[in-house]
Amino acid sequence: MASSEASATKVRNRRDFLGTAALGGMALTAATASTAQDRTAQDGATQGRLAQGATRAQARGDSSALLGAGLKIVRVQAFPLTYPGVFAHGGVRKPNQEPGTYFEVETANGLIGHGITAISDPRAVANLTNQLVAPAVVGENAMDHEAIWSKLYWRLTPRGQTGLATHAISGVDIALWDLKGKALGVPIASLLGGARKEVPLYVTFGPSFLNRDELVDVAKAMIAQGFTHLKMVVGQAALEKRDSRPLGVVIEEDAVRVRAVREAVGPDVSLYIDGNCNFDFPSAERLVRLLEPYRISFFEEPLMQNDVRLMADLRRRTGVTLAAGQNEGMAFRFRDMLVHEAVDYVQPNVMITGGFTQTVKIAGMASAFNVAIANGGAGALQNMHLHAGLWNGGFCEWHLPFMGLCRHIYRDMPQPKNGKIAIPEAPGLGFEPNRDAIRDVTMKS
Repeated sequence: MASSEASATKVRNRRDFLGTAALGGMALTAATASTAQDRTAQDGATQGRLAQGATRAQARGDSSALLGAGLKIVRVQAFPLTYPGVFAHGGVRKPNQEPGTYFEVETANGLIGHGITAISDPRAVANLTNQLVAPAVVGENAMDHEAIWSKLYWRLTPRGQTGLATHAISGVDIALWDLKGKALGVPIASLLGGARKEVPLYVTFGPSFLNRDELVDVAKAMIAQGFTHLKMVVGQAALEKRDSRPLGVVIEEDAVRVRAVREAVGPDVSLYIDGNCNFDFPSAERLVRLLEPYRISFFEEPLMQNDVRLMADLRRRTGVTLAAGQNEGMAFRFRDMLVHEAVDYVQPNVMITGGFTQTVKIAGMASAFNVAIANGGAGALQNMHLHAGLWNGGFCEWHLPFMGLCRHIYRDMPQPKNGKIAIPEAPGLGFEPNRDAIRDVTMKS
């Protein structure tokens, strides 16, 4: 790509883009185990009445029960999930096992907040939460998210470690913000600033298990549903399997797959690719060169370990627009990306990057650099509040495989319309879990 063309593409892209019980450990409770199980079994209607009661109490000035002892945390519990669903879009029907870890935080007044995380072993995350996080959080006030976040940081990641610990922190933090919204009677997006009522979406339509014809089929189906921003996976475990499958073969196949989709959807649809950190530098550069004719809007996480220096080199050498950060657990990693001009979009993900408490800080950091934020790593139903709440919010990722799990475990889940999703008016996250469905897909020990 010529430098002038790359620069024009970047400007265009930026303007466009800116528009069973928990297993593996006993959950700690302040009440008896049987009481905790009874509370866990509350259905969506009961939870709705609790939220309405909180709103009414707030309106009449009865804040002592809501903001004082009533919001003392009595239960923290995580559930490892695996959903044996079917990827059914367009004419494609394929089995797909989708994992995740579901969280609940309950307060003395009966309010329950919920959260979720993904892209790590659910049993390990649930174990960590139930054995280490719960004892640290029970007894705290649910409104004190900053104090709880700090406490968990020093308990789980005192030397800046990331990994499973930040997944557990994220899931609990999302649940705390859900509780905060329910206690105050407002959506999380409003708590964060209420910048907009809806957010634009890009749809991750192309997982690696689809062949070329299936990719084209699903891409066309998404356009028919009103999406104009589409993302597909490239790399297919390229580095992990390099001993049995040459990187060059993967790159050539990726180029053919991208070309097939571009030719099918036409020039006016924005097309994004996600490398999932599966390339070394020479391979990523080679792929970028091969894809120049197909006008890629951004290349997400192309390089192993999100290597900041190499991403900056790739961006300068090729003019490609880069995005990264969906799996990063610590804020300093985003600082390094910004300082070294390694990305065009940073992607803090509330499901992994420390919940709302830390992603708000990262968004502020990005704002100081005039760099856009975008959601990656799925979790549109949670991340939409971050992007609707903040003025520099961007697109959220409607990840088709992960949305299959979400449809199974949530009631009254908001749905996209014409490539956007509206923030629910209900308080907190704005939707509630289906606990019977969650029990059905909770992993056994």
